[in-house]
Amino acid sequence: MEQLLQFMQQQQEMINTLQQQLIAMQMATITAAAAAPTPVAVPIPEIAPPPKFSRERGQVVGFINACCLVMQMRIGQVGNASRISWVLSYIQGGVVEI
Repeated sequence: MEQLLQFMQQQQEMINTLQQQLIAMQMATITAAAAAPTPVAVPIPEIAPPPKFSRERGQVVGFINACCLVMQMRIGQVGNASRISWVLSYIQGGVVEI
């Protein structure tokens, strides 16, 4: 019986030690989080929309580059169907053949 009581006392001491370590770790985490620099939101620069495309061959490269720039900076991870619809909204004069 005495051995059992001694074992229980050792276990209780181990529990107390682990609880103290846990509290110390939690306090260290809170202190580190409070000391960490606050992230600064970087504003996204203004980007001009692409010019309306009027089916002239000389405008193709500029139009494509302008669309790519806006998609990289603004549109992000949307699907291809949305990207295609967005580009088509800047095309004038019916069906475009490139």
